[in-house]
Amino acid sequence: MTVLVPVGVPVLGALTYLLLGWRRATAWISAVSASVVLTAAILLAVAVIRSGPLTTLGGLLRVDALSAFMLLVIGAVGLIATAATPAYLREEIVAERATARTAARHSVLVQLFLATMALAVLAANLGVVWVAVEATTIVTAFLVGERRTRSSVEAAWKYVVICSAGIALALLGTIVLNFAAAHAPGTAGLDLAALAAHASGLDHGVTRTAIVLLVLGFGTKAGLAPLHAWLPDAHSQAPAPVSALMSGVLLSVAFYAILRVKVISDGALGTEFARTLLAVMAVASLLLAASLLIAQQDYKRMLAYSSIEHLGLVAFGAAIGSPLALAAALLHVLGHGLVKSVLFLGAGRVLQITGTSRINGVRGLLAHHPALAATFGLGVLALVGLPPFSLFASELGIVRAGFTAGLGWPATAALLLVLVIAAALIVRTSRMLLGSPVSTPDTAASSPIPIALAGGLLACAVLGVAAGPLPVLLDLATDTLVVTR
Repeated sequence: MTVLVPVGVPVLGALTYLLLGWRRATAWISAVSASVVLTAAILLAVAVIRSGPLTTLGGLLRVDALSAFMLLVIGAVGLIATAATPAYLREEIVAERATARTAARHSVLVQLFLATMALAVLAANLGVVWVAVEATTIVTAFLVGERRTRSSVEAAWKYVVICSAGIALALLGTIVLNFAAAHAPGTAGLDLAALAAHASGLDHGVTRTAIVLLVLGFGTKAGLAPLHAWLPDAHSQAPAPVSALMSGVLLSVAFYAILRVKVISDGALGTEFARTLLAVMAVASLLLAASLLIAQQDYKRMLAYSSIEHLGLVAFGAAIGSPLALAAALLHVLGHGLVKSVLFLGAGRVLQITGTSRINGVRGLLAHHPALAATFGLGVLALVGLPPFSLFASELGIVRAGFTAGLGWPATAALLLVLVIAAALIVRTSRMLLGSPVSTPDTAASSPIPIALAGGLLACAVLGVAAGPLPVLLDLATDTLVVTR
C-alpha cells in the first residue's frame, strides 16, 4: 500500500484545499503532503533494495530502483517548494496580487501536480506514463497563467501548444511501439519491464521510428532542443514555487520517460542509435543555452535557460550510457533539483522586493538583504558546479565517462559550453548582488529567508562532500538501467 501513498496523499491534500480553502490552518498542508511523499519514497527505496521491485494494482504501478530514486527527487524538491509557499503567498496577498481564493486554487493545483508526477514515475505501462506526463501539462498550464497578466497567459498558451505538440509525438511513438510489440515474440504490450525483456524481438525499422518520436516528444517536455521554446517563458512567468517545481523536478520526470525508452532502444537497436540521438540533442541544448545566456537581461529567464543546460548534461550522460555516466546523470538530476528550486524561490523573493525581473533593476542586494543575497549567490555557485556542491561531482563524472567511452569531442564541446555558461551566470549574478543599492519597499525588507532554501543548499553540499552517493547511484545505474531488472 505504500506504493499508493505518493499519489494518494497529494490527491487528498487537493481535496482538503477544495473543501476548506487556504487559510492559516491549512497553509502547511502542502508541505505536510510533500513530506509524506518524501517519507514514502525513502521507505520504498529501502524496500526495493532489500527485496527488489514492488508492484500493486494488478501490476499497473511498479517501483524499482529508478522509480524510487525519482520519487525521492519529487519528494525533496516538492518539500522545499511547498515549505516556502506559505510565506510567498502571504506576501502576494499583502501586496494585493493574490487573494485567499487564488492561494487555494494554487494549492489544489500544486497537490495535483505532485500526484501526476508521482504517477508518471510509478506507472508500469508506457501508456500510463504518457497520460501522467500529459496530465502534468494540463495542471501546470493553469499555474503558469495564474497571475492572468498578458505575459503569463501568453506563456501558458505557448506552453500548452508546444508541449502538446511534443506529447502528441510521444503518443504517436507509443502507438508505433505498441504495434512493434504486438508483432514481436512474446506478449509485451506497453509494459515497460516486458518491453525491455523482449526488446531484441522488436522490428528494427518500426522501433527506430517509435524511439525517435518518443525521445523528441518527451524531450520537448524535458526542455531539450529543438522543441524548448516554451521553457523560458513558462518558468519566468509562473509563480516562484511553481517555477521551482517545474525546473527542479518536472523536467527530470519527463527525462525519466526518456531513460525508460532508452533501455528499450538499446535492447532492440543497440546502444549507438539512442546514443547518437541523445548526444545531438544534448550538445544542441548546451549550445543554445550558452548563446542565449551571454546576453540575457532577465534573471528568471536566466535560470530557465540554465535548466536547458543542465538537462542537456543529463541527456549527455544518458547518451554515454555507461554505469558511471548514468550514475553521474542521476546525481545531477538530484543536485540540480535541489539547487534550482532554491534559486527560483530566491528569485521570486527578489521579484517581490524589487518589483522587477530585470538584472539591471537589481543592485546592491548584498547590502540591503544579506541573507537573501547569500542564499542566491551560493545557489549560483552550486549551479555552475563549484565544489563542494554535488553538481561538481556529477559534471566531472559525466565528462570523465564521455572521454572513457570514446566521446572525446562531444565531451570537450560540452565542457567548454558549461564554462561559458558558468561565466555568464557569475557575471550577471554579481551585478545583482554588488554595486550601489537600489531603494526597495520597506514592507518587503525584513521578511526572513525560509529554512527550506538553506536546507536545499545544505543537502546539495552534503551530497557533494559525502563519498557515498556516486557509488550507490553507480549500483542503481547498473541494476536498473543496464540490467533492467
